[in-house]
Amino acid sequence: RPSPPAPAPSRPTPPPARPESFAELPGWAQDDHAAGYEAFRTTCGVTRDPALGEVCRRARAIGPLDGPRARAFFEENFRPELILGEGVLTAYFSPQYEARERPDAEFSAPVRPKPVDLVGNGVAGKEALRKGSNGQLAPYPDRAVIETSPIGQPLAWMRPEDLFFLQIQGSGVLTFPNGRRAKAVFAATNGKTFVGIANPMRDRGLLPANNTSGEAIRAWLADNRGPRADAIMRLNPRYVFFTLAPDDGRQPVGSAGIPLPPGRSIAVDTTRNGLGDLFYIDGVAPTLSGAFPTYRRTVVALDAGGAIKGPVRADLYLGIGEAAGAEAGRVRHTLRMHRLVPKVGPYR
Repeated sequence: RPSPPAPAPSRPTPPPARPESFAELPGWAQDDHAAGYEAFRTTCGVTRDPALGEVCRRARAIGPLDGPRARAFFEENFRPELILGEGVLTAYFSPQYEARERPDAEFSAPVRPKPVDLVGNGVAGKEALRKGSNGQLAPYPDRAVIETSPIGQPLAWMRPEDLFFLQIQGSGVLTFPNGRRAKAVFAATNGKTFVGIANPMRDRGLLPANNTSGEAIRAWLADNRGPRADAIMRLNPRYVFFTLAPDDGRQPVGSAGIPLPPGRSIAVDTTRNGLGDLFYIDGVAPTLSGAFPTYRRTVVALDAGGAIKGPVRADLYLGIGEAAGAEAGRVRHTLRMHRLVPKVGPYR
C-alpha cells in the first residue's frame, strides 16, 4: 500500500506508449465523465507538467460540467496513449478500527510513534537507519524485532490484525469507547520492502487460491490470533509508525499532498509516472471471488506506495470504512493503462 507524502524529486521519463483514439478505450462511452472531470479539476494543481497545467487552468476557469460536456472536454483537450504492456490493478481504502487507551487481551498491539532513534522516514525506497548509542548508523530492524522491542509510549492499542491492515493502508481512523475519534497518520516506516502475505498463505494451504481477499486474510488472522498469526504477519518485514491527529472527517491525504477523491485517484510508481498525471484505467479478469468484473474509468495519480512498482501498475483508492474495505480487498485485476496526454503541448 502506498506511502504518504513524498513527492518524486524530478519528473520521470514516461514509459513507452502507443497513440490511440478515445473510440479505442474499452468502456469510455459508459464512464461517469462528470465524476472523472471533477476529480481532475479539483486536483490538477499538483501537476509539474506545464501542458497539463494549462489544461488544468482551463478546467478551473470553466467550473463543474455535466457528463456529456465533461466527455467533450476530455476529448477536446487530451489524446489517449496506451502504455505498453499489462500490469496489475489493486485497491486500497482508509479503514476505521476500534482502539483502546490501555491494552487488554484483545487489544494487545501498540500503535507506535516514530522512534527517536529512527533516522529518515523510510519512504521512496530508501532504507531507514537506526542511530546507536555510539553514534553509528545501521539498518533499522524488521517487524519481528520491532514487535519484541520495548513499547515506550504507544499512541493507542489495537487488535493485532487490525494494526497490520492499518499499516498496509498507511492511514485510518481509530474509534475509542468514550466516543473519541482520531486519525492515524503515517509518520515513517522501517525502510523494509513490503511483502504481501496472501501468496504465502495460499501456498501453505491456509486460504484457497480464489479467496485471498483482504477480508479472508483478516478473518484468518483474527481466528488464529497469537503466535500463529504473528508468524504469518512477520513474513512482511515492513513496519509503519504513526502520529495521531483529530478526525476532521475528510478523505486521507496522498503523496501529492491533497485529499484523495474516492474511486478516482490511484497510487502509481512515481519513478515511472508522475503525480498529477491523468489516466484511463482498464481493469479486467479479476482473480478473486466476489470482485466487480471491470474497473474502467478516468483517474488521477495522486499517491505512491512501496508495493506499487512498474509502469503499468495502479492501486485504486476506494474511500473510507467497511464497505470500501470489502470492495478493495477483492480487487486484483489485469490492468491496461491509457495516459491522457494534453493536446496543448508535448508530454514532459
